[in-house]
Amino acid sequence: MTGMEIGAMLLPWVVALAACAVAWNLARGQRGHASQEDARELFAEDFKQVYEDLDAANRSLASMAATLNALHTQTSGLAIVEQQHFESVQRSFDQAALRVDGVRHEVSQRLDANRDSVEQRLDKVRETVDVQLGAIRTDNERKLESIRMTVDEKLAATLNDRLGASFKQVSDQLEAVYRGLGDMQNIAAGVGDLKRVLSNVKTRGILGEVQLGAILADILTPDQYAENIATKPGSAERVEFAVKLPVEAGEPVLLPIDSKFPGDTYEHLRDAMDAGDAEGVAAARRDLERVIKLEAKDISSKYLSVPETTNFGIMFLPFEGLYAEVVDRPGLIECLQRDYQVNVAGPSTMAVILNSLQMSYQTFAFQRRADEIQKVLSAVKAEFPKYQAELRRALKQIETAGKTVDGIINTRTNVIERKLKSVTALEDEAQAAELLGIEDIDSE
Repeated sequence: MTGMEIGAMLLPWVVALAACAVAWNLARGQRGHASQEDARELFAEDFKQVYEDLDAANRSLASMAATLNALHTQTSGLAIVEQQHFESVQRSFDQAALRVDGVRHEVSQRLDANRDSVEQRLDKVRETVDVQLGAIRTDNERKLESIRMTVDEKLAATLNDRLGASFKQVSDQLEAVYRGLGDMQNIAAGVGDLKRVLSNVKTRGILGEVQLGAILADILTPDQYAENIATKPGSAERVEFAVKLPVEAGEPVLLPIDSKFPGDTYEHLRDAMDAGDAEGVAAARRDLERVIKLEAKDISSKYLSVPETTNFGIMFLPFEGLYAEVVDRPGLIECLQRDYQVNVAGPSTMAVILNSLQMSYQTFAFQRRADEIQKVLSAVKAEFPKYQAELRRALKQIETAGKTVDGIINTRTNVIERKLKSVTALEDEAQAAELLGIEDIDSE
């Protein structure tokens, strides 16, 4: 844009400003009631001033136009330089693209060459690996065959050993079974002998008596019970065993214990139970109850006599199974205690009863010794003041002896030490001890 173009653009604005200034001056002249000549002069001055201002503005615009033209020229030069620089950069880019194409082409050729070389090497490696795998496969097959043969041999040997051991074990077990069968035959023969023994009433009674005597001997001392003793005055009947219960004064009270074994009745009961005969079992149990009552009546009438005996006796049943059958009968134990004053005991309950009696023996013995212990304590209490007096007198004598020893140490010993200060001691301690006879004293 040239300076004339800028002036043309600014001219309407300048004219408008001048008109505004003239109008303002006219208005100011009217407000001051000035004359028309003054107004013309004022207008001429204003117009002159405006013209001068316009001239100054025109000069300023011309200067600005010159500056703009210079700037335009400089800008055109810079544009040309930038265009040249851009073309130079573009040429550099084109050259770099050409170099990149060359490098890419060279790299492609090298990659193709390397690929061919790698493929050749891979072919060689593949061939080598195939050969080595074949050798390894052959070696493995040979080793597996050797291992299979070794395993077969060991399995055969182990199988033979185990079969031999198994046959030997089976043979030993069969031999043990044969021996067991022989033992079973001997046991069967022994059972038959025992059955024949138990079939005799007298033998059964002896068996129960022996068992009862063994229990009494294990728990009580010989002076605490009697064997085959007549417990009822004026009667020749003798009970198998009687426990002696001590009393405060007089002879001990006897507790009759008699062994009973209704073997036939109990055997019939077992046979009926093994056969599953309910009616036979019921009948056998009724017979057993009847026999037990008769035995209790026999004990009560033959062996009980108060005050020589207790007011009850004990019926000993030598087998736990028989005792369990008697206890299981409803009301039988109560009937025996109420009507016949007889208690029933098996092997285990008999031991419990005797242990309880043993405790009562110890309690009674302690009570009997209580009076003696009281007398001894009374005598000790009477003698104790004399003992204290003797101790006090002995203490006084010890204190007197101590004072005498202190006097000897504090007086005579000090005097002897002062006297011996001028005497030279022997350096040989052994010789000094020998002269004084101290060595002999120490050796003693």
